[in-house]
Amino acid sequence: MLLQGKKALILGVANDKSIAWAIARQFKEQGAELILTFAGEAIEKRVRPLAESIDAAVLPCNVTSDEEIEAVMADIQKRWGQLDLLVHSVAFADKEELKGSILSTTRQGFATALDISAYSFIALLKAAHPLMAGRSSAALTLSYHGAVKVFPNYNVMGIAKAALEASVRYLAAGLGADDIRINAISAGPIKTLAAVGVGGFNQILSTVEERAPLHRNVTQDEVAKSALYLCSDLASGVTGEVHYVDAGYNVIGI
Repeated sequence: MLLQGKKALILGVANDKSIAWAIARQFKEQGAELILTFAGEAIEKRVRPLAESIDAAVLPCNVTSDEEIEAVMADIQKRWGQLDLLVHSVAFADKEELKGSILSTTRQGFATALDISAYSFIALLKAAHPLMAGRSSAALTLSYHGAVKVFPNYNVMGIAKAALEASVRYLAAGLGADDIRINAISAGPIKTLAAVGVGGFNQILSTVEERAPLHRNVTQDEVAKSALYLCSDLASGVTGEVHYVDAGYNVIGI
């Protein structure tokens, strides 16, 4: 098994349709020991039964709170004494910020989107660094093609994802000497809890199916397989990359 004995922290499971949940199942099948996190009581009610089904621990973590992040790492230190894998599948922007044009973005909405969707990855790695350094460890985040191309009703989230992808490159450079690899997956559109908040999402799905080289959309499990690769020793020489899992849509011009 590719992850036998590895200790993994996965943030962003919201329900059984989450990409993070597909990654958690894939990691478990490959031998990893898992901790899942939740933010808020509503999410906890959905995450706990899922975690129990794969024998994973569950911890609260609001990524806007350095104190909660530190509490998670303290628990991992006590529980495992190490952390091999960190998966960040967290993003948020208020629905109102995604309407209209980019000029509709408020100062507070911009700050919130960038904090939760981009800075949180840096904050988590800052806190996890002592647990991950020198272990051939890996961290992974989830992005979207809206980071580099304009998509309707994506607005400030596209800017946040662009910041996240830049963070991947800078984190890879900053943590490489400590044997920590940092990568991202840019997944094609998938019907998740977060995706339904984007206006016109069904039209995006149809467009990708029509124009992508594979003429279909991708699944959560396909993203999870690439996550397994990037977080395993199969990708031991790969860092700072944004890996597309989108049926090839990103290579198409007209």
